[in-house]
Amino acid sequence: MSIIIAGRFQLQEDVARARAALADAGFDAGRISGFYLNQPGQHDQTPIGGDHIQSPGAKETPEGVVQGVATGGAVGAVIGAATAPVTGPLGPLVGGLVGGHVGSLFSFSKMKDRGESEEGSRENRVPPREAGMLVAVAFDDDRLVDRAADVLRQLGAHHIERAEGNIVDGDWADFDPASRPVLIS
Repeated sequence: MSIIIAGRFQLQEDVARARAALADAGFDAGRISGFYLNQPGQHDQTPIGGDHIQSPGAKETPEGVVQGVATGGAVGAVIGAATAPVTGPLGPLVGGLVGGHVGSLFSFSKMKDRGESEEGSRENRVPPREAGMLVAVAFDDDRLVDRAADVLRQLGAHHIERAEGNIVDGDWADFDPASRPVLIS
């Protein structure tokens, strides 16, 4: 794996300028990549689309639904049994079903609010990559990190990051858009 330095730009013209400037600075043109990065969550990495099979904030939802249905069903059945002289033998059954449904609605309290971090999660301490044009350059000499970052910085790159991977013929083959960047500036 090679060292990769990448920076985000706003315009396609900036990408072309950055690719040319990196090549002029002595970096191998075949190891320079430029591409558009979608918004977080829109990378189509799963069979149903998106970045993850399950939303990070919904991790505890199944457990909450089970608890809500069980509690609500029990309370509803007790209330239905108490009203059995008026409602008849279906009172406890209907009460249990209605209580289970209402209880399942309260299970949403187990979901995380938007932007709320998961306990102990590294992912929420470093923000995800923002959408935009990304230019990346790969090289094997650690002494070139500052030079690559300086070229990108002088051209107006934002969120310059360091990564490891392989860029072959202008394609960052092992790029993971859902990974968290390691920002250097």
